[in-house]
Amino acid sequence: MALFVCCHTAKSQTNTEANTSSTSVTTIQRVTFPNRNVILVGNLYLPKAFDKNKKYPTILVGHPAGGVKEQTAGLYAQKLAEQGYIALAFDASYQGESGGEPRFLEDPAVRVEDFRAATDYLSIHPSVDPTKIGLLGICAGGGFAIKAAETEHRLKAVATISMADLGQLRRDGLNGTMKAQVQQRLDDVAKQRTKEANGGEIRYMNYVPNSLQDIPANAPVMYQEGYEYYRTKRGQHPNSTNKYLFTSLDKLIGFTALDHVELISPRPLLLIAGSIADTYYYSQQAYAQAQEPKELYTIEGATHVALYDTPEYVSQIVKKLTIFYGKNL
Repeated sequence: MALFVCCHTAKSQTNTEANTSSTSVTTIQRVTFPNRNVILVGNLYLPKAFDKNKKYPTILVGHPAGGVKEQTAGLYAQKLAEQGYIALAFDASYQGESGGEPRFLEDPAVRVEDFRAATDYLSIHPSVDPTKIGLLGICAGGGFAIKAAETEHRLKAVATISMADLGQLRRDGLNGTMKAQVQQRLDDVAKQRTKEANGGEIRYMNYVPNSLQDIPANAPVMYQEGYEYYRTKRGQHPNSTNKYLFTSLDKLIGFTALDHVELISPRPLLLIAGSIADTYYYSQQAYAQAQEPKELYTIEGATHVALYDTPEYVSQIVKKLTIFYGKNL
């Protein structure tokens, strides 16, 4: 069982009435755009009383590892649209409705490039103000968002929720608990790659436990949280399959999200995390390495996954994000 973790000119290809739905306060359009030779699929959330002749500040929302656009990323995109923003939640390459082969590859370099491709798309969208594009990443999506924002200057304000550096997590384990095993895991990946090159069976790993019985008695809280969110009716979605290629591990282990956080400055960085989250130290680390303007906003008593969908926390976070983006976009 795995530790839980959580470019071309872009053109919209699906802005048809058949691909548009509405809620009481927003409209959702299904859109597609390319990341090189992979077509990404997203949901574009438009605010109430949307005026196609206006240009809006826009927020790009990245989902957790193992998640899809219809889960917590879509929830926050919806909430931001209710505050008057356009918001885009999309499925990462090789995952969800987005294209790419092999399926279920978790490649951090591609995940970072996904954000750039989405920024390409938004930058030429007729209703988006290209000078007012913000970024929001959740869990591992927060780590990938930071990495993208370090060198992507079109992203003017960066926020994360329950941020995790998936590379550090796969390399070291939570709080460094798996450092001693990293060389063995890389040996295992090498053997698996050779096996698959010879036509052997493809091996997959789970992002979260598939059942309560799979959770060790002394496991971190987010093991159970991950199961509850992704594998029960609380947050489960059919496009979130809870698996990734085992051979993704060599790419993940070699990745670091936080090595140049200082490059985000002078653009603002907001890190939102629960005070009792197993991953809280990642946000603390990013804050320590970042330069001003920066803020670590702590939700007292909240765990990692609680910030995905718990109404009282979501409401608090949306208020904070609305102030943050309102000031900086």
